[in-house]
Amino acid sequence: MNTAKHPHIVVLSSLFPSSVQPGAGLFIRERMFRVARRLPVAVVAPTPWFPLQSLIRRFKPHFRPGAPAHESQAGIDVWFPRFLSVPGLFKKFDGLMMAICSLPHLRRLKNAGRLDIIDAHFAYPDGYAASLLGRWLKVPFTITLRGTETRHVRDGRLAGRLLQAVQRAARVFSVSESLRQLLIAHGASPQQIEVIGNGVDTKRFAPQDKAACRRTLGIPPRAHVLVSVGGLVPRKGFHRVIEVLPQIRQQFPDLIFLVVGGPSAEGNNRAELEQQVQALGLDDRVHFLGPRQPDELPAILSAADIFVLATSNEGWANVFLEALACGLPVVTTDVGGNKEVICDDDLGIVVPFGDQEALREAIARSLQRDWDTARIRRYAEDNAWDERVERLSTRFIRIAAEAREQHG
Repeated sequence: MNTAKHPHIVVLSSLFPSSVQPGAGLFIRERMFRVARRLPVAVVAPTPWFPLQSLIRRFKPHFRPGAPAHESQAGIDVWFPRFLSVPGLFKKFDGLMMAICSLPHLRRLKNAGRLDIIDAHFAYPDGYAASLLGRWLKVPFTITLRGTETRHVRDGRLAGRLLQAVQRAARVFSVSESLRQLLIAHGASPQQIEVIGNGVDTKRFAPQDKAACRRTLGIPPRAHVLVSVGGLVPRKGFHRVIEVLPQIRQQFPDLIFLVVGGPSAEGNNRAELEQQVQALGLDDRVHFLGPRQPDELPAILSAADIFVLATSNEGWANVFLEALACGLPVVTTDVGGNKEVICDDDLGIVVPFGDQEALREAIARSLQRDWDTARIRRYAEDNAWDERVERLSTRFIRIAAEAREQHG
């Protein structure tokens, strides 16, 4: 492989799957491992650590479970160095600490001819760490905006570092136009940020026989079925959906709600959700299916009628496209890039965040409507990965070529 034509990319992200946390950052791996089919890729995924975190695990068992030092995933090297991070304090130092712990790995990769571009995911702390590493190692870096920027850019401790990293990047990719506009409003150059959303694997995610999928899950063939997929954390809004179920059941007594997901890096509120379900008398209506592998999701999605996610913040929710690819319409909230994905009334309904009556009405209306599932599927096919990966690969090749010209 000619390095001049095929630059080596090192992905830098603190959220990446491992054998310990197999569900973390799947959307990053999916995107960049597809790039790896065209360009050589390695991954450095720093994991937060501090000396007393084992004590916190006594009260929060899923807190910072850690990761192995190294894994080979689909033939790609993934390192998980630890960086010092005190929870709740000194977040402004996370980027620096992440850069310091990653430096030995990236230096070795550069010396071995395996580093031409650092590709960071999330502007802070990852993007800021990449800006330091890029300066220390004299290589260009890119940043992908994924949604946490909405919160961090308004944090006085972090906003300066975040914007500094964005301004220094060779290129900034955004998974949605809403995130791009957010950064432009805070001083970023419009020309520097390009929207390249995530795609969907339409071979993996495709409609399956609904009756067969329901039999497997023990769901009555004529039931009205909702499904949500995501980490069990307040941001994803499972509790908002559960809250409106008693009213919807008055119209649809056979209603069932499938909740797919488990603990994530943001936490785990399954106990609170189960208490809410019990208090509302919905024990036989809400089924917690736990975390599932990507290959298991198409059958679960195909067993449902409507996908619903009452989230409070999203960059670009891959799971929407996965549901659409299985022929499911989507009901969601008007936050982040949700309206960019569900951009047509034929794909679903987007409601104002926090308006529970609008959410209830949208779910009920969706259950009554005769959706054009073939039209929904075609939209997902139009958002397959190929075009996005081609654009990313082209940008990386151009950035590497410009860096070589600049350094002679």
